[in-house]
Amino acid sequence: MDAARLAADTHRAGGGGVSGEVAAGVEVIDPEGAAEPVGSDGRPAPRGRRERTKAENHAAILRAARETFAELGYEGSSIRDVVRRTGLASGTFYNYFPDKESVLRALLEDRASELRDRLRAARTGAVDFEAFVRDAYRVYFSFLAEDPAMLALLRRNAGAVRALAGEPELAAGIDDLLGDLRAVVASGAAPPFDVEYMAAAMAGAGFEIAVRMLAREPHDIKGAATFAAGLFLGGAERLATAGSCGAEPLASAGVPRRRFEAVDGRGGDGAI
Repeated sequence: MDAARLAADTHRAGGGGVSGEVAAGVEVIDPEGAAEPVGSDGRPAPRGRRERTKAENHAAILRAARETFAELGYEGSSIRDVVRRTGLASGTFYNYFPDKESVLRALLEDRASELRDRLRAARTGAVDFEAFVRDAYRVYFSFLAEDPAMLALLRRNAGAVRALAGEPELAAGIDDLLGDLRAVVASGAAPPFDVEYMAAAMAGAGFEIAVRMLAREPHDIKGAATFAAGLFLGGAERLATAGSCGAEPLASAGVPRRRFEAVDGRGGDGAI
């Protein structure tokens, strides 16, 4: 058995370090289970180089997974398919990810953080409730359409992505929206409605509209944003005048709209 195979087997079995002679450049498993690059003399490389190699390997696996899932589909791909595109030893994958689902989750989380920042900025900069909804949808649809790799991933794997929507890092965006909606309603800048229902509906519908928008050529970002915003702005008014959805009813349909400056970052009673 060669050194690379031995290292991979040892890792999968949960064993400790690998003893004996090790070929140059082969990754071995240290006693804590982390992969370490080995120099030409068989000794572990300096820490700076080790960290750099780990980061490069991690990024290579993510790039390969994004390409593989986009081409073959998440369900139709195997870990072996991913590793083939990296040039790494087969056992190296397990030094970074325990399974295929964890790679897909990492791909989505990597982009979710930037998307959350952009959405918060759009909602914070809105001058009224209409802009709050419309501008956020425009940013959301634009973000998905501007990244060809993520676009291809979503097109082919909407079901798999949908199944991970409840993961903490991905659900955090809905929590942000929920907090911002609470602040807007509390300020009187939006009609009263059940903010939990509204946040879930806006996020869910946004994703489904995005899937269909991305399937069209060219991508009609403006049309998708206008449709989604109209759907929820009109719905909020209708629910408010009906006095339903767990919110206090409005005295009349013409609820005054206050121009608001910003939305509290975490959904408190921020100045609006």
